[in-house]
Amino acid sequence: MQLQQNIMKKAVLVSAGVLLLFVFLVWRVITIMRDNGEQYKKQVLSQQQYDSVIIPYQRGAILDRNGTMLAYSERVYNVILDCHVLTNDNSDGKSTEPTINAVAKCLGCNATDLRLYIQDNPEARYHILLKNVSYESMENFQNYVAEYNADIAEQNKTLEEKLPKINDKAIWFEDQFRRTYPGGTLACHMIGFTTKDGQGQYGLEEYYNDELSGRNGREYGYLTAENALERTVIPAENGHTLVTSIDSYIQRVCEEKIRNYNLEHAGEWRENEMGSDNTGVIVMDIHSGEILAMASYPYFDLNDPWDMSMYSEGEVARMIERADGDAEKASQGLWKNFCISESYEPGSVCKTFTVAMALDMGVIHDGDRFSCHGYLKFGEGEHTTTIRCHQRYGDGDIDVKTAVEKSCNVALMLIGQKVGKENFLKYQKNFNFGLRTNVDLAGEMRTASLVFNERTMGVTELMTSTFGQGFNVTMIQTIAAYSSLVNGGYYYQPHVVKQILDDNGAVVENIEPKMLRQVVSEHVSDLMIDYCIGVVDEGTGTRARPAGYRIGGKTGTAERSGQGKRDYTVSFMGFAPADDPQIAIYVVIDRPNVSSQEHGTRYACLLCRDILTEVLPYMHIFMTEPLSPAEEKELEERGQQSTLSENSASENSASENSASENSASENEAEEEIPVVEIQIDPSSGMALDPINHEPLDPETGVPLDEESSIFQDENGNAIDIPQAYDPGAETDDPRE
Repeated sequence: MQLQQNIMKKAVLVSAGVLLLFVFLVWRVITIMRDNGEQYKKQVLSQQQYDSVIIPYQRGAILDRNGTMLAYSERVYNVILDCHVLTNDNSDGKSTEPTINAVAKCLGCNATDLRLYIQDNPEARYHILLKNVSYESMENFQNYVAEYNADIAEQNKTLEEKLPKINDKAIWFEDQFRRTYPGGTLACHMIGFTTKDGQGQYGLEEYYNDELSGRNGREYGYLTAENALERTVIPAENGHTLVTSIDSYIQRVCEEKIRNYNLEHAGEWRENEMGSDNTGVIVMDIHSGEILAMASYPYFDLNDPWDMSMYSEGEVARMIERADGDAEKASQGLWKNFCISESYEPGSVCKTFTVAMALDMGVIHDGDRFSCHGYLKFGEGEHTTTIRCHQRYGDGDIDVKTAVEKSCNVALMLIGQKVGKENFLKYQKNFNFGLRTNVDLAGEMRTASLVFNERTMGVTELMTSTFGQGFNVTMIQTIAAYSSLVNGGYYYQPHVVKQILDDNGAVVENIEPKMLRQVVSEHVSDLMIDYCIGVVDEGTGTRARPAGYRIGGKTGTAERSGQGKRDYTVSFMGFAPADDPQIAIYVVIDRPNVSSQEHGTRYACLLCRDILTEVLPYMHIFMTEPLSPAEEKELEERGQQSTLSENSASENSASENSASENSASENEAEEEIPVVEIQIDPSSGMALDPINHEPLDPETGVPLDEESSIFQDENGNAIDIPQAYDPGAETDDPRE
């Protein structure tokens, strides 16, 4: 009995002690919450993990003038694996296998590699399994997971041992954007591309990178002043959209034609080489400077800039060889825009500028005559330089217009003497040669060191410059300058972008045409239009005329020598239509891969003809000229119909009458032109050059030897002419 009483006392004491301890603990918690609760609450909350998610912006699109999409950013997804969630869920890891199988089946991941990664990194929270997964693939995966888990849930209703589900929290999708170019190679050099981190490279993508780029948003958690955990979303700001002056149809036609030319002549003369080193075409609105098309060959695929599979093994090997054996450098070489980033000697296209500046100065006048005997000499003795006409017999007594039509070197040099060095350089700068045009494309080449200046231009340099040799230009410089000759004399800055739009399509900026200066008078411009029409009607550019149309233009052949061989850059600059010029077109073929490079202007003319045959009807420019049976057949084969303007019949009959009148007057004038006596070799019956006696074509007066040069010493031997290169030449001109 005493033992039981002792036990009861001890139990009461223990219970009382526990009760007192509990009361003390409750009192202590209350005092802590009262005095330090806020501090401890903040400390606990601050130790929790708050994720911060970046919301990527969408890079702005690039559109052509008609709204056709040239570049856009499509939403794609990165597939993210959270190993911690997968291995620490309520299934004791049993959901791992079905989750792995689902990822492998729907997204194409390797199941074995996935298992090994999870085993080695069980606590990893963020692992990118796949990048750039499409919305369709993401949706397929999510639907599969939902259906699978629903099926498992239904089965588990009747099963004692439950089947594991797919852990849909361990696999999630992170938003990203992928730059896409629907046209592939279309306008690749103008558009450019983006790097993996979304930075623009080349073309519009680089030049307008700031406008196209936006600002990433962010979703994150934070503590409020009331110690509440809040989640905040700062939305992304998408980039602006560019509306360009590019016409996708005209661009596609240009690319198709220069590609066909290069494929046709690939390996023709130089084995394992394309039809040319470079071929470029620009089509420009002469009244605004808007670029409708700019195409270069070789080109590349914007969606995979490193891919060279479109070229033959031999061509790729040759490109790598030229890049000093560096394949990466060879690929990068394809990205350069020949039309703005490469220079060359322009040749006879520049005769139009020499004539225009002389007319504008008043040192020559329409109808002035010049005598060409086939050459001019400068200097004395061993320093003598003889510059020849392509027609070695000479063009005889010709007027200014005929000098342009026949592309007479001697007449142009005589005109250059009247212009003089100082004025020539002044006009050359006004035409923007030696200065960048500041076209809105990344990569425009500086040419200040590649044109002559007052220090480097002597008599010979002035003479060669009058017909476009000795100095270098870019295509964009030349077509912008030429447009001013045929639009009334006004120089417009060339440009590609017309508008910048925000994410909602509202106009942020209208980019208006920028007329910088008047370079020649309207009267001189009218004369140059007339002279250039004559080049196509009766001169060196007859092959450039598209069926049913009358256009104007000027051919160009630039000779360059080095390492014991002679190469040429050939070109044709044109405008259309003849009676109301709207567009200019410039075709340049650098080192055509043909047996006779010197006569390669025919290919430049034919390219122009092929392009305009499709472009002019598309632009609703109607035919004005009657079609020959051959031309009608050609148009039928192309699937085109001839559409003459309403006044074409009367215009044609009038032009035919005027043509017959002109022919009569020309015949009368030709009677007064002294006939150059052609020397014939009695032993071979061949026509001979009057100076060095090399064989000539008796009909054209052109040397039969393809390596013959128009630049010779006093004995008729080929020489190299001075080249404009002044690495110290800099300009403080505000136009640069």
